[in-house]
Amino acid sequence: MNRRTSRGNRWGLALTGIVLLLLGAYALARGLGAFGRVRALTPIMNFFVRSFLAAWSPWIWWAIALVAVIVALLGLRWLFVQGRRDSRDSLRLETGPGGVTDLTAKGMASAVAADIETSPAVLSAGADLGCSGARPLVRLRLVADEQAPMSELRDHLSGVAIPHMRGALEADRVPAVARVTLEPAPTAHRVVH
Repeated sequence: MNRRTSRGNRWGLALTGIVLLLLGAYALARGLGAFGRVRALTPIMNFFVRSFLAAWSPWIWWAIALVAVIVALLGLRWLFVQGRRDSRDSLRLETGPGGVTDLTAKGMASAVAADIETSPAVLSAGADLGCSGARPLVRLRLVADEQAPMSELRDHLSGVAIPHMRGALEADRVPAVARVTLEPAPTAHRVVH
């Protein structure tokens, strides 16, 4: 999830929370008699509300249905944005008088994963190359041997794999997020002939 999506989530959730808080506070205050004892005993669907709905029927129901559809579409859009990845098919590294340097994201991700798998502590690895604005970023998925020291894995990432990736991307700084899963190493099977 990128920064813009996170900011949209915070604003949307804050506005929804404020509206629900105000509605809940009004209902609580009304139930406790803050607006007068008669008002607390009056049902919310009183004569005035029922007569308003009857006067504007059937148009009021179409308006309510339209608002419900809009809210549902906004909710679906929000769900799709949550699942969207910031990956690209290719990255343009350099444009200049000598030409243009394009890099396929899939090829770079495969090379990074293969470089990480050279560590004896790593059982398998995968990578996704994406972008945050114009800067490349990398998400790593590692399955490491639970018996291997974490310092070995950290040293391999910071000393070998990430510097190779920065060199290939011609960037001084490449943000990388690694999700590490620990599993037991597969047992070696002996074959007897």
